Amino acid sequence: MTILAAPPDGGTLMLAIAVGIVLGLAAGLLLARYQAHRRAARAVNALGPSGLGAPPVGDPLAGLGRKSLDALRVGVVLLDGTDQVVLANRSARAMGMLRASAVPGTIAAHPILRTLAGQVRHTGVPREVELDLPRGRELAESQPLGVHLRAVAVGGGLVCVEAADVTDAHRVERVRRDFVANVSHELKTPIGALQLLAEALLDATEPPDEQPADPEAAAAQAAEDVVASRRFAERIQRESTRLGRLVSELLELSRLQGAERLPDPEPVAVDAVVAEALDRARTNAAAKHIELVVVGTRGLTVYGNDNQFATALGNLVENAVAYSHEHSAVVVSALAEGDRVDISVSDQGIGIGPGDLDRVFERFYRADQARSRATGGTGLGLAIVKHIATNHGGRVDVRSRLGGGSTFTLRLPARPPEAMLPLPASFEIDAAPVPDAPAPPTLSDGPAVADLNHAADAVNLAAEDANPATAAANPARPAQTG
Repeated sequence: MTILAAPPDGGTLMLAIAVGIVLGLAAGLLLARYQAHRRAARAVNALGPSGLGAPPVGDPLAGLGRKSLDALRVGVVLLDGTDQVVLANRSARAMGMLRASAVPGTIAAHPILRTLAGQVRHTGVPREVELDLPRGRELAESQPLGVHLRAVAVGGGLVCVEAADVTDAHRVERVRRDFVANVSHELKTPIGALQLLAEALLDATEPPDEQPADPEAAAAQAAEDVVASRRFAERIQRESTRLGRLVSELLELSRLQGAERLPDPEPVAVDAVVAEALDRARTNAAAKHIELVVVGTRGLTVYGNDNQFATALGNLVENAVAYSHEHSAVVVSALAEGDRVDISVSDQGIGIGPGDLDRVFERFYRADQARSRATGGTGLGLAIVKHIATNHGGRVDVRSRLGGGSTFTLRLPARPPEAMLPLPASFEIDAAPVPDAPAPPTLSDGPAVADLNHAADAVNLAAEDANPATAAANPARPAQTG
């Protein structure tokens, strides 16, 4: 018996047609994506596994391109037409340019990189931008990274994004701006005071329009003018002295932070350094009835520059006197601790709060602004101490509590650090002879030498020419990276 199927009604037929259309569209989209991946794969394969051109089989340079790419400080990410990552170096991963993809086992580019790549494909023009690159939830506690991004099309739908870390450059720029602002403020205060005092002195010495008829009144007026003039002159002297000290300490700090070579290390008697530091502070200490006490081991020796050691210890002793109460004591002690000598300066002064301890060695930082200005401080003394200690292979530490005094300790080498040892007058090197280096390749033989400015140029060149190429950095463009 034959069973005949009922012909489909109109609704079922339309549903079947709709399903067919949807399946066809899905297949078309998948095919287009597959073809895009194939084109990207062919372009990347043209670069070879190293990413810089496919070397012949057995070539000793095979694999060096990948290592060279990973050795770059700049991050390099290559995106295909669908913003999939097809190539990334080690720096790109460290900079947070990559993210975990929704597809298990794959990675994705940072959204900012995908945005730049889309703009480059749309306009055909390379894009450069400088911004703080967020590092994502997995590095939420890390600070954003300041980067300079450059995106450029390299053909075949590929876009190369290059990232240079400019965090340190931004930090140096902020420090420079803060330094200029602080110097301007510190110079403005004494200069303004000098101007006001000079005007007051001129007023005090200006002869009156009418002389008093009474000779005694005239004499009394003249005496008052002399007293006022002397008072203004003394204040001018104090402000000019402070201004001169500020300029001198700025120059000293600049020299310590610069590339000027440290003088050859010499043995320095600690006792002599302590005596010179105390002599500098003796007058101010006597005015406040502060006793200067020396304890510890005598006859110790440190290595370095005696003038700089005297400056560092003198700054510590002067600070201790300035911030101590009257009728108290400042104690200087010296002790040998292994291969170093610790010189401590302790006072019974106002102390330093815990919130200020980490910042007292910053330039122009003052825990007590009003008291520092009253004592004539510039805010540079402790910064100078820190740099002198560091330049000699030592350090300076501080222990303090608010209202309980402070102890600053210079920890200096008891023998010359290796980095500071002077070279002998003559020396010989016993080494095997170095064979003659092969002649460098020229344009007439061997691989071509190309003048490249960016990592993207190397990728682009390799994509156009599968033959191995030697890339030479352009010495005329030292600022370029990659």
